[in-house]
Amino acid sequence: MKNKRIRGLWAILGAAALLSACAAAATEPGASGAESAPPAFSAPAQGTVSGDGDAPAPAQGTVSGDANGDGGAAQASVEPAATGAESAETFDFSNRDLSAAWDADSAVFIKLNGASASCDSPSVDVSGSGAVISAAGTYVLSGSLDNGSVVVDAGKEDKVQIVLNGASVRSDDFAAVYVKQADKVFVTLADGTENALSNGGSFRAVDENNADGVIFSKGDLTLNGNGKLTVDSPAKHGIVSKDDLAVAGGTYEITAAGHALSGKDGVGIADGTFAITAGKDGVHSGNDEDPQKGNVYLAGGSLAIKAADDGITASGVLQIDGGSADINALEGLEGNYIRINGGSVKIYAADDGINAAAKSGAYAPTIEINGGEIDVEVGPGDTDGIDANGNLVITGGAVNVTGNSAFDIDGTITFTGGTVTVNGQKVDAIPNQMGGGGRMGRGFGGGQDGGHTPGAGFPRGAKRGTPGANGAFDGGMKDGQRRNGTQPPDGITSPTLKTEAV
Repeated sequence: MKNKRIRGLWAILGAAALLSACAAAATEPGASGAESAPPAFSAPAQGTVSGDGDAPAPAQGTVSGDANGDGGAAQASVEPAATGAESAETFDFSNRDLSAAWDADSAVFIKLNGASASCDSPSVDVSGSGAVISAAGTYVLSGSLDNGSVVVDAGKEDKVQIVLNGASVRSDDFAAVYVKQADKVFVTLADGTENALSNGGSFRAVDENNADGVIFSKGDLTLNGNGKLTVDSPAKHGIVSKDDLAVAGGTYEITAAGHALSGKDGVGIADGTFAITAGKDGVHSGNDEDPQKGNVYLAGGSLAIKAADDGITASGVLQIDGGSADINALEGLEGNYIRINGGSVKIYAADDGINAAAKSGAYAPTIEINGGEIDVEVGPGDTDGIDANGNLVITGGAVNVTGNSAFDIDGTITFTGGTVTVNGQKVDAIPNQMGGGGRMGRGFGGGQDGGHTPGAGFPRGAKRGTPGANGAFDGGMKDGQRRNGTQPPDGITSPTLKTEAV
């Protein structure tokens, strides 16, 4: 990210320790050239948050900060990386991310009046069909704007807070909120308010930034507060940041033809309630330029996702420490390195439930489960519950998989703790079906003895699948989207399994 305010406290796992553990418990031939595991993200602060400093929050205890951004910063050591291990981008939540406080006495109020806006501050230009904010500060929006935009075009070091206080903004052919330039922007949902942002179905090009989201930010973007926000994007994406996107509170209903939540460098969710319907991915982070970026971190919150492609996807690390995710998608979770330490994940997938693929090349494709409750169900056909084009590590948690092919692991398997249930039957060893879909006819744990007939239990009329027009689900697969699965990956250089550019 350009501005290094969002920082994580990483605990880096050594390459030698992980690889030796995998080799000791391997049940399939290991993938060659595996890298070390990425360092772990840290949890956001627990406890009372005060102040509006944008310094990183400590991992626990009371946080205090100030407007200069240097209060309440964590002081922590980070274990050195193992030899040859690359250092991934971090993700943490600052004091100000976690605090949705705003001061009405010092705030600037912008009234939306249908066809125009009104404001008496020199930092706000209301001469057009909307408002342009040009300086740091807190700006409170109320009322409705029928066809216009709220634009932030401030200094490169300016932090801007936009408080939606019962506001509705619609743009027929552009972003409702467009952050052209600022150090960081906070969109705060005022307590108890209902707010709406929408696009009419097209996005015109106004500059080189190619804004394509109802909220579009060129820089770091944080959403917080205790109000409600409805986002409707019938043509493109819902909420987009070209740096980091952090969410620390609020209730969201997002319907988008593209991705619902997208952060190029990273997406972090500390809290919030989400109802998402997406024509592409529910939560998306992808960075083709830097393999250490493109990470997703779920520390809390409650997500209900219906997506035509992936429920949650990351080109780098996808880590879940807490919260809950109920996903109905083509694929549930997808990333280069997927780590689940806690929380609750429930997936129904028309293709693979959890899929680790070589998306960035930074790490060997790996699924690592250390805790949490994971329930995966996949549809019939060439589908896998848990599919790694590399390694699988299970040290804890409760994993329940229902489907014809429960596990398809191309590399090594380490199973040292936790419980694994396949089609209703607890297993003591991971049943592996390399190639997926039961085509190799081996390793099916549970099966008939578990009271489940492989391929049954998915009545066509009740089967969940991919959303079509207007969010309707038809349970179908698009041509070319189903993974091949017949060839193991070539170390960490295996190409991504996606065939469609998004």
